[in-house]
Amino acid sequence: MSSLSGRVQTVLGLVDPNILGQTLTHEHLTMSYDCCYVPPSNDDAVAAAALKNPFRLENAHWLRQNPYSSQENLQLLQETDAVREELHAFRRAGGGCVVENTTTGIQRDVHTLRQLSVDTGVHVIAGAGFYVDATHSEHTRNSSVEQLTEVLLSELLVGADGTDVRCGVIGELGCSWPITESEVRVLRAAASAQQQLGCPIIIHPGRNPLAPAHALRVLQEEGGDAAKTVMSHLDRTIFAECDLLEFSELGSFLEFDLFGTEMLNYHFDLSVDMPSDSQRIHTLSFLMKEGLGQRLLIAHDIHTKNRLTKYGGHGYSHILNNIVPKMLQRGFTQEQVHQILVDNPKRWLTFK
Repeated sequence: MSSLSGRVQTVLGLVDPNILGQTLTHEHLTMSYDCCYVPPSNDDAVAAAALKNPFRLENAHWLRQNPYSSQENLQLLQETDAVREELHAFRRAGGGCVVENTTTGIQRDVHTLRQLSVDTGVHVIAGAGFYVDATHSEHTRNSSVEQLTEVLLSELLVGADGTDVRCGVIGELGCSWPITESEVRVLRAAASAQQQLGCPIIIHPGRNPLAPAHALRVLQEEGGDAAKTVMSHLDRTIFAECDLLEFSELGSFLEFDLFGTEMLNYHFDLSVDMPSDSQRIHTLSFLMKEGLGQRLLIAHDIHTKNRLTKYGGHGYSHILNNIVPKMLQRGFTQEQVHQILVDNPKRWLTFK
């Protein structure tokens, strides 16, 4: 623990937290999202035409609204060259660090992450652990909390997937709704590893307003530290301001990480009205005024091809190029933006 304390662990090794710069705390650079494929309706003639070549310009709107109904679109791992160019652009825009949340179950590739960091100069932090139960192997489902803890510790201290590339954060840990027994064991293992190493954790909650609090309480009951834990995807999970304030009392970081995602129907939960980027900024402003600025984080959660600039998407620089100027127009100060993009990520990512 002494060698990790006060440092941040990137795919290239330990670094001083002060060199990270502007940080996106929830992204994917290489992964497959086959587990969440949503077959299009059999009678959807537009879909049938679009799927023949989903990346043609005339199909762009359909793909933005139905990103999970094209199996080709779910293979971000095929776009390493495009992602490399995106990271160069991110750095030119003033970016410094990306937390890469791909875990076991959605084809984590730490070799590629290390090479992308070498090629672009962007600090990349890899995630340890497991995605949602639907991607768990039988071995994972049959493992005890103690065995899962050993896996997490090894990925943080030795290397992930048989390599010497060490992860610097646990997560995103996938949770379904209702949460499954296997997912609960993973959360408990993460809490145990966090107690030993003082490491950061990030959670993907189930798609229900009660899910974030439930997952965080499981972690806390096992001794996990909410102050070193991020709750992801709040912009698709908790919508009422009073409910956000109630959840905030549990003490985790509050992450709004779907910037750039604007769709009419959210296929994983049709009851959800996906907010616009302007609404996300409004929510951040509300939470800032409520005194929660020291716990806010933002990102894009890019995980499909169509969100890359190669295919007409917003790319990894959207927040720096478009959202930050809008935040400043809406009353945020430069100091508050710096807090969200630099200070808060640095504090979360630093091992205790």
